[in-house]
Amino acid sequence: MTTVNHLGGYAVQPLSVSRVSVIRPLVWLWRGFGDLNHSPGASLAYGLMVSVMGAIILGFWRHPYLIAASITGFLLVGPLLTAGPCELSRRRAAGEAVDFDASLSVLGLHREALARFGAGLLTIGALWFAVSTLILTVALGSAAPSVSGTLWGGVLDQMTMVQAISYVVIGAILAGLVFARSVISIPVIIDRDADAQTAINTSKRVMLDDLPAMIVWSVLIVGLVAIGFATYLVGMVVVFPLLGHATWHAYRDLVR
Repeated sequence: MTTVNHLGGYAVQPLSVSRVSVIRPLVWLWRGFGDLNHSPGASLAYGLMVSVMGAIILGFWRHPYLIAASITGFLLVGPLLTAGPCELSRRRAAGEAVDFDASLSVLGLHREALARFGAGLLTIGALWFAVSTLILTVALGSAAPSVSGTLWGGVLDQMTMVQAISYVVIGAILAGLVFARSVISIPVIIDRDADAQTAINTSKRVMLDDLPAMIVWSVLIVGLVAIGFATYLVGMVVVFPLLGHATWHAYRDLVR
């Protein structure tokens, strides 16, 4: 039997998980929308912060190779940023105060576990950044595409078939690894006061036990994030907190 750590230790056995229908992710999104609608100010504040940070990156980090890596990198480190919306959903479910200031308390209460979890994501993100830049440099050389071409099309058209496949496959493998490690890790840390390794192990167990539903969930996440970028990050103001709230409801369904 797994003992969840409340004192900063290193329990590593996963919590028990439940199986869900393949269409259950749609319910998570619907319930997440209900949370967003319940506290729109606090929820959208998180989306606005993410959008502003993205705009700063795209505005000042002008080199197309680095921008391409940064966009995909968002999918690698984005799960850590959902702690705020997840805490808002947890507070609503527990009947506690639901506001932006209160939701920030999660960062202090679970600082060590979130830091360890974030370090793992940043390591994978840095790996992708390096690999992405290398592939794009080899593929495109000094003939760098325009920034708009890098963001919204044209880069893969300038690669050979082998280069394009390598770029997509490596990115997909790393993104899949992050998804398996993080699909419900943040709410496990927040709600169970679990250490990072327990949360990651539980997330991997969910991924293996509910693979069809997880595939649907991953497709929805990628699709919504794509919409966020396609709208020049305006849509991310809503997409980001929606996914954060939905992640909480995924956890409630999947972990006993």
